[in-house]
Amino acid sequence: MATRSLFHSLRCRLTNNGVVGSNFIRNAESSSGFSKSYNADAAIGGSLVEESEEKDDLKSRIFRLRLPKRSATTVLERWVGEGNQITINELREISKELRRTRRHKHALEVTEWMVQHEELKVSDADYASRIDLISKVFGIDAAERYFEGLHIDAKTTETYTSLLHAYAGSKQTERAEALFKRIIETDSLSFGAITYNEMMTLYMSVGQVEKVPEVIQVLKHKKVSPDIFTYNLWLSSCAATFNIDELRRILEEMRHDASSNEGWVRYINLTSIYINSSRVTNAESTSPVEAEKSISQREWITYDFLMILHTGLGNKVMIDQIWKSLGNTNQKLSSRSYICVLSSYLMLGHLREAEEIIHQWKESKTTEFDASACLRILNAFRDVGLEGVASGFHLLLVYNKCSLENEISS
Repeated sequence: MATRSLFHSLRCRLTNNGVVGSNFIRNAESSSGFSKSYNADAAIGGSLVEESEEKDDLKSRIFRLRLPKRSATTVLERWVGEGNQITINELREISKELRRTRRHKHALEVTEWMVQHEELKVSDADYASRIDLISKVFGIDAAERYFEGLHIDAKTTETYTSLLHAYAGSKQTERAEALFKRIIETDSLSFGAITYNEMMTLYMSVGQVEKVPEVIQVLKHKKVSPDIFTYNLWLSSCAATFNIDELRRILEEMRHDASSNEGWVRYINLTSIYINSSRVTNAESTSPVEAEKSISQREWITYDFLMILHTGLGNKVMIDQIWKSLGNTNQKLSSRSYICVLSSYLMLGHLREAEEIIHQWKESKTTEFDASACLRILNAFRDVGLEGVASGFHLLLVYNKCSLENEISS
């Protein structure tokens, strides 16, 4: 009963201070074609299959195929042969669900049906989807051949970006750089931030973080507006190379960006809290956390910034997944990681989860609980004007008997 009362009190404090709000949804351009699938999606797909077995619509028939060797094309032909109609929107929805559940071969067959029937008006996004699916089913070479074989009118922003995404996903750096050169030299097409984000994501994934600012320079030269993902990659590269002065300059630029909104403000504040609380400095050592495991401070910081990004997006599910993934490794979690996830949950108002992180940290056999770090988190929230969160965190620490040596004033 006491615990329930405590959480009610804390929630009231956070809500009254405007901390708990609706989730910030990723913009449509960034999420439409290239979002990654996770195990949760597979679970959703499983429920769709079970439900579909009691129906006899086109979607249900395709989902009942289950095995990749069975043909979705045959199902489509039989459906039409029975006198039924098929709309392109219906096919797009089926293909989307198949992709979500990683049934790429069947999704590819559905898109193949779409392009083979001229009465269906195929969009640029449909061609882009096919490139992505071909790369997954038949490999990068096949996807490249398909792209090069497209009519000039079908070589659009979407299809170029889809092929670049495929290269980035398979870490084909040279191919990606060659395609990116073609992209920036193409005057007839206009590319948005997502295309540049693909290149920066690739450089981060292969450890060439020093090339991220080069992509930013091209983006600015082309007068392309960065989105929150652009800024996150840029800031992450600065943190990974311990260029904290540049990081703070970028935060100021982001703060004054015309696109700034509630999610951006949350992201900016949390980044400041993380940097100040975890004491990342320009002179930071880049020695491995565990030499035999070759996991460097830079790599841990990159994971931290992924959590910070999803906090800005209001995406608690992804924070949960990232933290669970880190915990499932054989690596020693750093104090920075605890600081990051704890601050993330506090920023979003998830107090039970924040308390659970405190318990995990205190019970850890490899990472000693750092009361002074909690004090820095507390002060950092106050520094960015989130007094309500700081007060709530203070109560949480007191309730869990976290000794701060009388350094926190009530």
